[in-house]
Amino acid sequence: MDAGLEKVVAAETVLSDVQGAEGRLIIRGKDVETLAREFTFEQTAGHLWAGFLDTTPELQTALGKARVKAFERMRQDFARLAPLPEVDALRAALSLASDGHDVAAAIELVATMAVATGAIAQMKAGRTPVAPDAKALHGADLLRMIRGEAPSTEEARALDAYLVTISDHGLNASTFVARCVASTRAGLGSAVIAGLSALKGPLHGGAPGPVLDMLDGIGAADRAEGWIRNALDRGERLMGFGHRVYRTRDPRADVLKSVVNSLPASSGRLALAQAIEGRILQKLAAEKPDRKLDTNVEYYTAILLEALGIPRGLFTCLFGCGRVTGWIAHAREQLGTGRLVRPASTYVGPMPADSVAA
Repeated sequence: MDAGLEKVVAAETVLSDVQGAEGRLIIRGKDVETLAREFTFEQTAGHLWAGFLDTTPELQTALGKARVKAFERMRQDFARLAPLPEVDALRAALSLASDGHDVAAAIELVATMAVATGAIAQMKAGRTPVAPDAKALHGADLLRMIRGEAPSTEEARALDAYLVTISDHGLNASTFVARCVASTRAGLGSAVIAGLSALKGPLHGGAPGPVLDMLDGIGAADRAEGWIRNALDRGERLMGFGHRVYRTRDPRADVLKSVVNSLPASSGRLALAQAIEGRILQKLAAEKPDRKLDTNVEYYTAILLEALGIPRGLFTCLFGCGRVTGWIAHAREQLGTGRLVRPASTYVGPMPADSVAA
């Protein structure tokens, strides 16, 4: 019995391969570094969905139109979403989308995710949601709807690279849940909501915000060693370090670190983060030599999203905006197997009295 399922192979997939020992992530035949450098969000969606969904319509145009439709569809529900916590509001918005299995449903879900995230950001700031621009690239329009102003070319490209980098990552908890739901033939909407619900957990997609809390708590590089020592003495986890699969540096961390370097707004925070990162890695190597604890994707995700002016409460929603393409691809791949996911379990509870007597 393997409680964490690490040694259980539950699926064959063409979508991504997480090579933990080598610190390598392959997404449909391309290293994540190449994908983030060369592909837009729309191209990545097409790359993941090819063979699973009919993506004949030009995705940028289709997504732009779908964002406009999603905004109009949700307009009357914005007031009801406003009081909810960010991820709960996003789940509620997704429940209003269709629950089909085809490319139209997939595009509607991706569009709804972006429009709802932008609307949530505006409403949490006490402002009116910003309507989408059908002609814009998806990442650029998402950032504009969140902030209420058009991003620079560098900012739009940075967010696009982030969304591409996190688009898929093996059979993680949210992806596995999405595949389980898809196997029941419930629909892509149900699979995406299930994935987002799993992502909400602090052990999965909720870590970027606490990274910034940690940096705020340390404050300056010369305070890092004492702060780190006290945190470890209290048994606290150092956010942004260690990963369930990687036994070396998470390759996505270096992709996002490079992207952050292109944003002027990140310069002071980035310098502090790099100095603290070095001290944390030294301390972890000395204190926990039997464990391979290196920088993971959440560390530089936090620096990047902060530099783009995205509120911390929205970080998990942003993660979902990128990962939704992978959830949909996995849902379709699982549906194609025709198999309902139904693992076995070992019963360790009490037996009926007559069975014990026998």
